[in-house]
Amino acid sequence: MFEQSRPDTKTQSALGLMELIYHSTVREIRKGHSNAVIGLLLNVVQTLTLVFAFYLLFVILGIRGSPIRGDFLLYIMSGIFVFITHVKTVSAVIGAEGPSSPMMKHAPMNTIVSITAAAFGQLYTQILSVAIVLYLYHIAFQPITIHDPAGAAGILFLAWFTGVAVGVMFVSVKPWAPQFVNVASTVYNRVNMIASGKMFVANQLPSRELNLFDWNPLFHIIDQGRGFLFLNYSPRYTFIDYPIKAGIVLIMLGLMAEFYTRKSASASWDASR
Repeated sequence: MFEQSRPDTKTQSALGLMELIYHSTVREIRKGHSNAVIGLLLNVVQTLTLVFAFYLLFVILGIRGSPIRGDFLLYIMSGIFVFITHVKTVSAVIGAEGPSSPMMKHAPMNTIVSITAAAFGQLYTQILSVAIVLYLYHIAFQPITIHDPAGAAGILFLAWFTGVAVGVMFVSVKPWAPQFVNVASTVYNRVNMIASGKMFVANQLPSRELNLFDWNPLFHIIDQGRGFLFLNYSPRYTFIDYPIKAGIVLIMLGLMAEFYTRKSASASWDASR
């Protein structure tokens, strides 16, 4: 009662913030299912289902070989892994606790911690899911050879980073127009089913069609990722620096807009949804 509180040092504050983010991340991971293992397995099943669906689609269309000399299923998975990581990160960040959420009444909780926890929770889930799927394929079907494993892993992180950036942009607008954000995020994810380029490679597109996709950072990420995965593919029309620059710009704009939104937060926002 009479104990005098002492201000924390910068190191203590940083450690406290990291601990808060850790516990919030654990909460985000367990939010989808009370059992974290079952939640992870559900995500693995979703990934496998999408891989199988695209494999059937290619077989029905008569495309049984990879446009890149190499493993056909690895070619399919190279696009799906990056696509799922990106769009699920966008959805997770959008679903993070907003400035008018009851959780924000518990100091030192804030929206940045909530967004960071949602992003790291999704990164953790996707990395484990990709590792499990690749391991199962490696031991059950045929050994996997990746030309540049470090570069391929970096591409997955880049897909996650750009997903965070796009998600933060949506989060900054969500309190003002929640219905618009729900529709816009759904449209964004659906458009990326085609615009991400996971079903084709940029080197085989004519310039007229290439102009329809090269605006999309995810298109560059997937195509560059295949350059790291396959020895016989060198991307000529996509660039690794474009999604990096786009992600930095989007996340800075989103954080500035989110800061303004947080200052204008009203409890009536949640009541009006």
